Amino acid sequence: MSKLMSPIALRGLTLRNRTVVAPMCQYSAVDGFANDWHMVHLGRFGIGGFGLVILEATGILPEARISYGDLGLWKDEHIAPLGRIVDFLHSQGAAAGIQLAHAGRKASTPVSWRGAADLATDEQRHAAGYEHWLPVAPSAESHDPANADYQVPAKLDAEGIARVIDGFVAAARRADQAGFDTVEIHAAHGYLLNQFLSPLANHRTDAYGGSRENRMRLVLEVTEAVRAVWPEHKPLLVRLSVSDNAEGGWSVEDSVALALELKARGVDAIDCSSGGLAQGRIQSAPSYQVHFAHAVKSGANIPTMAVGVLGDFAAAETILENGEADFIALARGALADPNWPLHANTALGGDHSIWPVQTRRVADYDRMIAAARV
Repeated sequence: MSKLMSPIALRGLTLRNRTVVAPMCQYSAVDGFANDWHMVHLGRFGIGGFGLVILEATGILPEARISYGDLGLWKDEHIAPLGRIVDFLHSQGAAAGIQLAHAGRKASTPVSWRGAADLATDEQRHAAGYEHWLPVAPSAESHDPANADYQVPAKLDAEGIARVIDGFVAAARRADQAGFDTVEIHAAHGYLLNQFLSPLANHRTDAYGGSRENRMRLVLEVTEAVRAVWPEHKPLLVRLSVSDNAEGGWSVEDSVALALELKARGVDAIDCSSGGLAQGRIQSAPSYQVHFAHAVKSGANIPTMAVGVLGDFAAAETILENGEADFIALARGALADPNWPLHANTALGGDHSIWPVQTRRVADYDRMIAAARV
């Protein structure tokens, strides 16, 4: 069996293989509720053989959403529709995770495919679940002053910070009630927790700003609070932008230091991405972020997920064999091929036995195609 398709355990959770669907925002919810789109979009990855499917950035509070179309877990009514998705993923042998998120100053942004004409009437706005609100952030500074989609946020005070922590805790409790196997705290991509970490976004002078220790404070407080209510047998993940990819910003060295602190507080794996601030840009290419996963894994001795253009089967296998990461996470690659793990298994020497019973006749089709090429 290939390394990619071999099982791996985190706490009491054993994944059938090391393939992960990374969180992908669908901007298709109304008032935070999952619907049939989410069910079909996510369910196909369970059918497709992924080991872990992580749901999109899910707002822990109404104002925590990136847009009015994001999923939410700020009220109990959100639990049942998410639980339906979890149950289906479990029925297909996949584990289910959910990314708990607060967008901070990047909140209340438009849904890209809806223009003014699509929201011109009250009826259209109601159908889309349109809302607009003032974001919050560590400092009262826009994510990108040159982009009108981003507002100048309100600076979080002590009461607001407490509300954020309480929101993460309440959402984690609801995620457990919905049956999720793991939650991922989103501290990447220029959203709120990443904003507190980065000296490019955090210009506070209190206990949450200034030194690296202070800038890490909120992430660590959120982690401690979530770990305290998240079941002991269930793993806890954190997603980091390992580097801001910008001069004077958060660095790989900073991420290793943070990963050590997260590990000490009960985090089981780090999902390693990068960027997210307006000042930072990086050119995407195959495996372009793998070195971040390797740096955190080796520096903090903690399992890591690699993500970022990892669709080549052999390259993914090599990353795992070389010990550069422990999981291979796909986003757009999973959209392009929801059966990626099944195809990877065959390409790496496996057979069709892991296909769902309803689809195993694909083996006959594959053999016919192979014969026609001879």
